[in-house]
Amino acid sequence: MSEAFFRLFEGLPRQGPGSDACTREALRRLPALPPAPRVLDLGCGSGRAALVLAATLRTKVIAVDNHQPFLDQLRAAAHERGLEHLIEPRCADMAAPGVPAGSVDLLWSEGAIYLLGFADGLRLWRPLLAPAGCLAASECSWLCADPPAAAAAFFGEGYPSMAGIEQNVERARAAGFEVVDHFALPPAAWWDEYYIPLEERMARLAPDAGPELAAVIDETRREIELYRRHRDSYGYVFYLLRRRR
Repeated sequence: MSEAFFRLFEGLPRQGPGSDACTREALRRLPALPPAPRVLDLGCGSGRAALVLAATLRTKVIAVDNHQPFLDQLRAAAHERGLEHLIEPRCADMAAPGVPAGSVDLLWSEGAIYLLGFADGLRLWRPLLAPAGCLAASECSWLCADPPAAAAAFFGEGYPSMAGIEQNVERARAAGFEVVDHFALPPAAWWDEYYIPLEERMARLAPDAGPELAAVIDETRREIELYRRHRDSYGYVFYLLRRRR
């Protein structure tokens, strides 16, 4: 990703839609985990989900991202919350996080699996899970069968493999998972900790933005306006999965 992208997103609460409440709800809907589960958060960004997982489960969370400033932000937040002993930030590629096969009881990823593709990401990550280990991933998904032309064009360019819920459920089953549950994130999960802080950041940066940053800001504004108009047609969906033996 470009330096302009990181300049826009560094220091923000989140780098994609989500909320602490949605993280807790996804965790609540999963099957019972082992005592002191081994937890891996892939594509963690600034680590809001990792903090919730550590505080709720009271267990160590390995939080993986390939951008060190996001991990530095996570480390500072963990210290402020008294969770530094439960958070292990790791600068690595989420496609190769450096953990042994079969060593993870709970694999978590919010808003990041699209970088690998949903089906490919599931197939790549499944071997990391212990038998009957769980995987929770949020993925941008169509919520209707016939999306508006503007939304279809936007994602056709930016994420052509984006699919509806039923297709993603079938992809998960084909990748060797039982689908335990799924739910769509509410609009507040897009606005409160993501789009509103992002709009405020863009307003501050735009007057002095160079060409590259200005282009990133313009594209982000286009994305936000698309969601304002067509949020009923797409959204992030949490897919809650368990590895089949």
